[in-house]
Amino acid sequence: MAKAIPSRSEDYSLWYNELVKKAGLAENSQVRGCMVIKPYGFAIWEKMQQTLDQMFKDTGHENAYFPLFIPKSFLSREADHVEGFAKECAVVTHYRLKTDESKKGVVVDPNARLEEELIVRPTSETVIWDSYKNWIQSYRDLPLKINQWANVVRWELRTRLFLRTAEFLWQEGHTAHATKQEAVEETELMLNVYADFVENFMAVPVIKGVKTPSERFAGAVDTYCIEAIMQDRKALQAGTSHFLGQNFAKAFDVKFAAKDGKEDFVWGTSWGVSTRLMGALIMAHSDDDGLVLPPKLAPIQVVIVPIYKTEEEFSKITEVVSGLTADLKARGISSKYDDRDTQKPGWKFAEYELKGVPARIAIGPRDLENGTVEIARRDTKEKSTIELGDAVSYIADLMEEMQTSIYEKALNFRSENTYEADSYEEFKELVEKGFVYAHWDGTDETEEKIKEETKATIRCIPLDQKKEDGKCIFTGKPSSGRVLFARAY
Repeated sequence: MAKAIPSRSEDYSLWYNELVKKAGLAENSQVRGCMVIKPYGFAIWEKMQQTLDQMFKDTGHENAYFPLFIPKSFLSREADHVEGFAKECAVVTHYRLKTDESKKGVVVDPNARLEEELIVRPTSETVIWDSYKNWIQSYRDLPLKINQWANVVRWELRTRLFLRTAEFLWQEGHTAHATKQEAVEETELMLNVYADFVENFMAVPVIKGVKTPSERFAGAVDTYCIEAIMQDRKALQAGTSHFLGQNFAKAFDVKFAAKDGKEDFVWGTSWGVSTRLMGALIMAHSDDDGLVLPPKLAPIQVVIVPIYKTEEEFSKITEVVSGLTADLKARGISSKYDDRDTQKPGWKFAEYELKGVPARIAIGPRDLENGTVEIARRDTKEKSTIELGDAVSYIADLMEEMQTSIYEKALNFRSENTYEADSYEEFKELVEKGFVYAHWDGTDETEEKIKEETKATIRCIPLDQKKEDGKCIFTGKPSSGRVLFARAY
């Protein structure tokens, strides 16, 4: 049988870590703070990547690749940017090793010091805008809409698989435009692309909003975000889209000749999501028995397990399964026939439950006689006996039903754990329980004091914020609308 994992109520953090490892998603590496993404985990990430990549291309973006190493001088060109990332940068100072005196190991060759240190990519705005300087001369070169799939390094002190690691995988889009309006529209467009993906593929409801100045991306004019609630009632930032204004264009002297012949700096955006989405997927849906994966992102949507005693029974089952898997494939449904004779059916059931496979089909001799199969769905654990001839249509409908059901369950959970607070005492009590909408006076000082006292941060100023005059819960000063507070990852 598959090894048990701790319950969420017992220790949520341990539950998460053990689930990631025992479901075969990832493990810690020998390099502190880094992870090994295992094949099953990477298969889920690939489905995310492929889906998002097509969404980017459908909105007019192209993929490119830029260097992993960034000259140190590049980061110093945009003051806010370097200040925001300085404490997280890994720095390359030498380019060669040599054998030590004992001839048994290696040391850094002191004569191989780089003339200028290189920063291992924490984000690519600087190196990309340096390229854009050569790519953009006139309005005919705009808009420039580039995305890259890459790895980045941010030297985190406290790490957790997928959620926060020193090295992680992501995509980062970087666009240049002729007008401020076009750049703002691009920023909002990509926020909506992310929201579409997270809600309709990951089945995780999100709140769209704008970050406060203190939470804004280093070097941005505005940062838009999507925020989701996890089952421990903490928030997780699931994606960000930044309006950069002309900040990076000015830092790297990226100008263009407009139609009227006048020269101006271009307007920029950047936007990204990372393997942190894997953490969101796990924490939003999974239970004490393992992963619960929405069908659209499950590497295996249906597993078929034979139950037999004789080789003759096995042969007959395999023949039926051959036609079944072909029909499923024709409907665009991925399946796996687990015909291993090294594990018993009960062990397989537990293993695929742990891995979150949306549907399981069991076929035994009695099913062959009756012309039926038993189908179990992962999210509710419900089992149904279905006519063999109806199985494929039933599975196709079940995939759609599960996708919707998993989303609605997450949406209901958020609704049940979202509150409004009108006083600071009420706020301190409610923020223990989930999302809290409350009035804020708009100052960094108040935001920081609330964070110090409650560990809750302003996740965003919701885009659908209603005009509502009120008083800040902390200072009593006027406020024109509620913002979203929560404790977060």
